[in-house]
Amino acid sequence: MRVNFLITTFNSIIISYDMKLGTMTKNECIDFVEFNITGDSETYNKCDEESVFLNANVFNIFAGCFERSNHLFDVVGPTMFNARKIIPLRNELDANLEKLLVIETIDEFKKYVTGIFLGRDLILDLAKADPLWEQCWKFYLRRLTVINRDLISLVDKCVDEERILWFIGY
Repeated sequence: MRVNFLITTFNSIIISYDMKLGTMTKNECIDFVEFNITGDSETYNKCDEESVFLNANVFNIFAGCFERSNHLFDVVGPTMFNARKIIPLRNELDANLEKLLVIETIDEFKKYVTGIFLGRDLILDLAKADPLWEQCWKFYLRRLTVINRDLISLVDKCVDEERILWFIGY
């Protein structure tokens, strides 16, 4: 069985079985996390049109970047990344991107993903959505690279426009 793909916002890919390997709008979400830049240091507009969303199992690949850059990070609630935390987050995302860019084999890809807490869940989702995923593993690696770059762009927007990034896990 082959998986059908649909290009959507942010050059995202929708994978059957309700797993999306890319950032999403709020209308495309089921099991997701939110990246919100609409608020201030006190509050934010939950599920705002300007927010970006990511499948929770895909986010697990990047969760370490958020945890290492903000000791108050909570994957099941809101966490604020202000001016003090946004640059460390940018640095962590840069380091993660460097790791993705040097992967050259499927074994390196599997080792990278399964070496991350809950990364094995992403491999299981890939296998469920696309039983032949190992034949096109480079496609999935490229999607993770695009997501990493999308997150870096979002962080850069926060820096340039002096905004606060709220992470909200649901």
